[in-house]
Amino acid sequence: MTKDNNPHSLPSGRSCTALCSAASIVLPALLLAGCMVGPDYRTPAPPPTDSYTTAPLPDQTASAPGASGVPQRFASGDEIPAAWWTLFHCEPLDALIRKSLANSPNIASARAALRQSRENLSAQFGGTLLPRVDGQINATREKFNGITFGQPQFTEDLNLYNASVNVSYALDLWGGARRGVEAARSQVDYQRYQLQGAWLALTANIVTAAVKEASLRAQIEATEEIAKEEDAQLTTLKKQFELGGIGRTDVLTQQTLLAQTRATLPPLRQQLDQTRHQLAVLSGSPPSDPSLPEFRLEMFSLPQTLPVSVPSALVRQRPDILAADATLHQASAQVGVATANMYPQITLSASYGTQSLTPAELFRAESTVWSIGAGLLQPLFRGGQLLSQKRAAVAAYEEADAQYRQTVLLAFQNVADSLRALDHDASGLSAQTEAWQSASDALDMARGQFKLGGISYLSLLVTQRQYQQTVVDLAQAQAARYADTAALFQALGGGWWHDPVPETAAVQ
Repeated sequence: MTKDNNPHSLPSGRSCTALCSAASIVLPALLLAGCMVGPDYRTPAPPPTDSYTTAPLPDQTASAPGASGVPQRFASGDEIPAAWWTLFHCEPLDALIRKSLANSPNIASARAALRQSRENLSAQFGGTLLPRVDGQINATREKFNGITFGQPQFTEDLNLYNASVNVSYALDLWGGARRGVEAARSQVDYQRYQLQGAWLALTANIVTAAVKEASLRAQIEATEEIAKEEDAQLTTLKKQFELGGIGRTDVLTQQTLLAQTRATLPPLRQQLDQTRHQLAVLSGSPPSDPSLPEFRLEMFSLPQTLPVSVPSALVRQRPDILAADATLHQASAQVGVATANMYPQITLSASYGTQSLTPAELFRAESTVWSIGAGLLQPLFRGGQLLSQKRAAVAAYEEADAQYRQTVLLAFQNVADSLRALDHDASGLSAQTEAWQSASDALDMARGQFKLGGISYLSLLVTQRQYQQTVVDLAQAQAARYADTAALFQALGGGWWHDPVPETAAVQ
């Protein structure tokens, strides 16, 4: 029997008082069932919405030339595969993730925390719901006098030996112990979802870092090619200057442009090094690991079908939402624990053993001693301690409830952001591809006109700068589609429920 589904109020006094007044009649039933004061936990309902964004998503995204420009289709309600990263069809990425899941200290830490919470649950269950049985052997030497019997002149030194088995059991009449076990079980759930969250975060971070590395390599290679062309152009200008065809200003301007282009390379290379170091650490290796693969954009295939979970399913998929739900469940159980502490506590105890003055007599029949008893503790005055503890538990529940609702809202925001980003990324890549193509054609035309003297060097310079920027922007736009696709899978929970995360053994 449970009481008080509302954590803001005390359990029903009438029903529990009736049980107390008729304890001699219903004690066997109480031993089997008993009250469970406090709220019975129910997971909050998801937000009442059937979409993530105000405007409907298109049937498919825009397209652009190349592998990174294929259109993507949003498939509402489709299942997300557990190994979602395999949809990029990049074997080096798959191998790196397998290695990372097996070697990551974060995963190992999360598994250890889960094992710890399970052992704590076992200890909570055995320590509160089962009887305590202790064996005890004592040997003492005492000086005895008869003052308590009115014979102070009588004294004697003696040895006293005792062997006994003691049993004690606290009746869980109000469910406080069971609520404590419920709270410990919720902590196990929390740690399980923390493990799943660590698993999801690790895989998503590796995919994102690999895509970033590929993008930086593309930007560096494009910049180096531009610098090579600008250096060749500088050589041509120097010859024209020696022949008197142009002024020295044109040569100095080209030298400045070449230096500016080369100056962009060290920061890009620094970012590349940092990304490589990040990938190594994520895989559980030092940054000097020589086996780390190199990633390039052409190694990835863009998933063309994107499964999108319905909003009502998202709250049952994302590890952070489930962890927040477990925290809320634990807080609810603690309200029951605090409430039960305000009611009478009954303890049964018994002991059986022997007591003698010599070891040889310890196990004789006449040395047998035993006791059996029961005790009732009813808090009468604690200075408001118990009531304040219950109010604190209710406040903790309200805090956990607010944090749960905030976690759900942020999860919906993550999905909405990712969906819109993919739509905008596709349109942006399409526009950026057109810009790059136009800039490339314009540069070829300007170079030809400059050789024929049709335009000034200043016009050629402007065209070169425009082209350089479009090359870098194109590489970034291509990488954004891969990165935001990974972000969507992460926002939706990663599909771990189709292949539960191994909790004790390393992932192979």
